[in-house]
Amino acid sequence: MANTIRLYQAVMLLALSEERGTMNGAYVEYATAAALLSELLMHERIAIETDNKNKVSVVDDASTDDALLDEALGQIKSAKRQRKLQDWVQKLGQLKDLKHKVAQSLVDAHIVAAEKEKVLWLFERRVYPELNPEPEQQIREAMRSAVMSDDEVEPRVAILVALANSAKLLPQVFTKQELKQRKKRVEQLEKGEMVSAAAKQAVAAIEAAVMVAAIMPAITAASTASCSSTSC
Repeated sequence: MANTIRLYQAVMLLALSEERGTMNGAYVEYATAAALLSELLMHERIAIETDNKNKVSVVDDASTDDALLDEALGQIKSAKRQRKLQDWVQKLGQLKDLKHKVAQSLVDAHIVAAEKEKVLWLFERRVYPELNPEPEQQIREAMRSAVMSDDEVEPRVAILVALANSAKLLPQVFTKQELKQRKKRVEQLEKGEMVSAAAKQAVAAIEAAVMVAAIMPAITAASTASCSSTSC
């Protein structure tokens, strides 16, 4: 997988429909947030303090030369209190226009185009049809090689498989039969069994994303029900 493609961009490429440019996948925002945290962990900009209830701290606040990573790092640095990884997955997943900021980074790299289309002749939505298919093809090939073989895996690819699984994007890359046959391999990659300690911490961000994604529908439903009963 090309190192010029960030993990959060790879998640978005998998989520975008190549021709229509619409976004697919469940809880892509949280997988994107986990990808941002993974990049910061892998580049040793943040750390997980195991002696402080696994809370996240900033190690290096210098610019990463990446606007989204800098925004995420700035959020963590300026927070009034330290948070655990899963808390940051939730908070960063709620950054304004996060998915569109990621898509715009792909526009700037001339990988996708930015367009607007009418919905029901009344509303406009932003879509991002693919211009250059090569980066996504490389991503898919790297993911397929990681899952379908038993060879050692480059950490970023293992993390991407975990990210894609948390966002329900693996069916974009593999058939149902392939996922069934290689279920154990996907689980190994998700647990970080074949990667470095730094990558394992990054995988923890993905696990946090899965946790957040699992509980958010219940929280939303409970909040809606509460508002309905109190007319808020």
